Amino acid sequence: MDQAYLRAHPEHLPTFLTHQRIRETPVGGGSVSSASRLTLDDGTSIFAKIWPSTSGEPPTGFFTAEASGLAWLRAAGVPAPEVIVALPTMIATEWIEPGEPTRAAAEQLGRDLAELHRSGADTFGAPWIGYIGPLPLDNTPATGPWSTWFAERRLLPYLRASADRGALTSTEITLVEQIINTLPAYGGDEAPSRTHGDLWPGNVLWAADGRARLVDPAAQGGHRETDLAQLALFGGAPYLSTILTAYGEVFPLADGWRARVPLHQLHLLLVHTAAFGGSYRADVHAAALSTLRGV
Repeated sequence: MDQAYLRAHPEHLPTFLTHQRIRETPVGGGSVSSASRLTLDDGTSIFAKIWPSTSGEPPTGFFTAEASGLAWLRAAGVPAPEVIVALPTMIATEWIEPGEPTRAAAEQLGRDLAELHRSGADTFGAPWIGYIGPLPLDNTPATGPWSTWFAERRLLPYLRASADRGALTSTEITLVEQIINTLPAYGGDEAPSRTHGDLWPGNVLWAADGRARLVDPAAQGGHRETDLAQLALFGGAPYLSTILTAYGEVFPLADGWRARVPLHQLHLLLVHTAAFGGSYRADVHAAALSTLRGV
């Protein structure tokens, strides 16, 4: 199987893998599914994520959501991997050779993100079923104010899920509820931007060709400040200040955006407590306190 054949017959990839007709090398990159580099007969490689057979059937639309998101990002001119195969149990994209982050690549990433966000979205949410990591993401299109959508669709569901699994104490629950109930007071309402949606630093692939790619999106119409705030999580992206400076030269942020960073981080932090448990409780607590103090 070469890449031309695969593009013409993507449905055959599972059969070739089952019969070990393709060289498969495990790599990192799949928090839910297994990730591999597949080397084809023509010497080219692709990156594949495959739902484990031991986990039963994948949720409806799980890989379609990622494929739709990548295509949506690419349609805005953003460097994201091309989707080659999108099936119910797997997705395969072009292989991007990893490299090291550089200041020049960070400047270009800032400009790329500004162009992505400036391309806009018709509504908050998206016209496909959404997932973020292993969890469902309510992408029902919404045309109301950002603050209402963010409170009801991006904070409250994951606060409830985190509380149900005991990942948060009553203290964190109360703090986040205060924010949800008063979210318009924090300002920053904007029309929806085209966003990556899960832009923690691990979802930026610094490529060997010197240009960063956006991978593993939970793409949606959202607030551009959420993407940028997520880049500062979990140690922060390399050259973050360079990314933000270059971004601001293309698409300046609204006044007060720095004070809203912890508010925008709360969504992804609550996703982590809902999906992975109490090890992220302190991060939720700190972000909620910072948000409340910034009013």
